[in-house]
Formats: sequence, structure tokens, C-alpha cells
Amino acid sequence: MLVFLTGASGYIGSAVLRALIAHDHSVTAVLRSDEKAAGAQQSGATVLVGDLSDQDLVARLAREADAVVHTASGEHVDPDFIATVLAALEGTTKPFVHTGGIFTFGASGEITEDSPVSPPTLTAWRAANEARVRASTVRTTIVAPGIVHGRAAGIPTMFVPDGDAPVRLVGDGTQHWTTVHVDDLAELYVLAVERGDQDGYLVAASGHNPTVRELAQAGVDGQAGVDGQAGVDGQAGVDGQSAVQASVLAESAAESRERLGTDFADALLLDQVATGAHARSLGWRPSRPTLVDELRSGYRAD
Repeated sequence: MLVFLTGASGYIGSAVLRALIAHDHSVTAVLRSDEKAAGAQQSGATVLVGDLSDQDLVARLAREADAVVHTASGEHVDPDFIATVLAALEGTTKPFVHTGGIFTFGASGEITEDSPVSPPTLTAWRAANEARVRASTVRTTIVAPGIVHGRAAGIPTMFVPDGDAPVRLVGDGTQHWTTVHVDDLAELYVLAVERGDQDGYLVAASGHNPTVRELAQAGVDGQAGVDGQAGVDGQAGVDGQSAVQASVLAESAAESRERLGTDFADALLLDQVATGAHARSLGWRPSRPTLVDELRSGYRAD
């Protein structure tokens, strides 16, 4: 298949590009600079230097492709992009795979595709766009990734120590994050393209749901080269034990909001658990290392 891919130079999009090529699909990508285009070309894409705000270009590439995958989702990009792609694909069987996110479901101990939505302010803008995608007669699938990790990038880099500076928790660190390796996630996008479901929705979660405290400690252990069980400093009596190490620092939710910004902190403070069971039932097989394992190994690029 010829796939029109957005975000091909980004964290998720570059992994999707590699996976599509590995599965013998052809990829056309739009990137905003020659520098970004060069990297995507090296990975096997046919690249046009342009902008997703050019709706004539978007419409043409959507019509020429056999499928569209949108990983460059953004608040100011999506409304026009979605409208243009849906119009271009109307009346065809070409799939459109759109990117959502796990934050959409708010705090929940058992997130599935049928869970009620309660997004934080950070991602509340997604709701109207996703509703438009799902209401279309086009063959659409929304992929909602958990916290994405792998290749020494993404949000989890906050748990990689910087010299002697402490690794800070987000809040008290008791909240769970649902996670997915970027390369496993890319395989799910390929599966979504090849299935071409009508109104598909896939929670992309490996089933690994560590607490933030576990992640921070794994990062400290990775720097030290040990798999220890050191304690948490900066907050007396954490877990009912005396603090024994100053490399991990707890903080209040208010302190996290001040440090990270209110909207971002509120999203990271969500307690979320998901298994990705539905995606597995369709044949998805996540197999990469867990985030805890990667952090304990030093969170290095492959």
C-alpha cells in the first residue's frame, strides 16, 4: 500500500515510518524542512517539503494514497487536516488512522476502548476532532497511545538523572502510568492500516503500568548501574520508612504544577491503568522491554 504519513520525522511518526517500510508498504511524507526530509528519505520515504496547512497538497496526497496515517496531531493542525482528509477519502475504502492519547480517559484503573472520557485540560481539544473522525463514513481508526517510551526519548527522559541533581517525582509518585514502547506502538499503526476497520478505536498499552515512583527509582538505579531498592528523599516518612537516598525527590502536586506547568502536571498526575487487551485480540503482540527495564538499563538509544 502507498501510505500518506504525517509526522514522519517525529518520535512516533519516525517509528511508524520504519514499521511501514519493514512491512513492505510505500510511504509519502510531508515535512517542513530539507533537514527533516533527509532523515525520512534515508528511512525509505518519498518526501515532499511543505506544510500540513496546505489543504490542496493534503487533499492531493490523500487521494493519491491507499491509506492516510496522521501522527502529527495537534490542536491547531487537526480541524482542517481531518476535514480535508475525510472529504478526500469519502466514498472510498481507504483507511484513515488518526492519533489520540491515553489522557483522554482521565483517571481510571481499567481503561478500555469503551471507557468514559474525562480528559484533562491539556488534551481536551482532542474530543471534538475525534468525534468528527468517528462520525465519518470513512474507514477510520483512532490509536490512543499510553506514555510512549523507547529509543531514549519521550516523557520518561524526566527520570534519567542529570549528574547529581535529584530525580523528581510528579506529585508523590503513587499514580500509575500506562505505557507502550514506541516500536510496539508503530506495529499497531501498521495493523490498523492493514485492517482498515470502520470506526476502529485502539488503546495502545503494553499492559505495563508502573507507578511514577517505580520509574524514578529505576532511573536512579540505571545511573548507578544497580538494581537496588533505595528509598525516597525530600519527604519524611515516605512509605513509612526513613529516607535513605537523596537521588529521588518527592514533591507535592502543587510543586509539580509550578515546575511543569499546571496543564502538563495535571495530565501526569492521572492514575491510569490499561492492558491493551482489545489490540492484542486483533493480533498485536508488544514484545519490547518495559519502561522500568529500560530505565534500569540506563535508558539508552538502540
